[in-house]
Amino acid sequence: MKFVTSNEGKFREAKAIAENFSIQIEWIKMEYEEPQGFNLEEIATKSAEKLVDKIKGPFFIEDSGLFIESLNGFPGPYSSYVFKTIGNRGILKLMEGISNRRAYFKSVIAYFDGSRITLFDGVVEGRISYEIRGNKGFGFDPIFLYGDRTFAEMGEEKNNVSHRRRALEKLFSSVANVPISKGCDV
Repeated sequence: MKFVTSNEGKFREAKAIAENFSIQIEWIKMEYEEPQGFNLEEIATKSAEKLVDKIKGPFFIEDSGLFIESLNGFPGPYSSYVFKTIGNRGILKLMEGISNRRAYFKSVIAYFDGSRITLFDGVVEGRISYEIRGNKGFGFDPIFLYGDRTFAEMGEEKNNVSHRRRALEKLFSSVANVPISKGCDV
């Protein structure tokens, strides 16, 4: 099975989780034009549809976003663009003076099995920190608090609880026909 992404961090996380289900994944390091959409499901589906004729055999792509409650779900499906333009410091600036720090990460995987596209999702709830903390993650990990630590402070431990893990477990469980509780170490 192939994972199409240009993000090495996402690939490493997916590879480690796939091994729990005895699934080997191949990294197709490739940038692709990500269509715009109002939700992650729409973006993931459209992205996979664009790749169906370019990737041979079963593959999956993943799209994720950070949804901040007090910002009405912003940046949501625009997370990649927002990270590239204003980054973690920009989000913290937007959050100045805001006491409601609740947020969640959501991951949506579009899996093409050779004939159809199926979606799998995962969500993890947390809060936005007041400062950038940690250097072991990528993207918004240094400002996303899960418990009392940011994802960037958790390092590889993040793989045990992340939104991406939850979506990947659903995918790998489906493909391997193994219940999630038997395929993972959570």
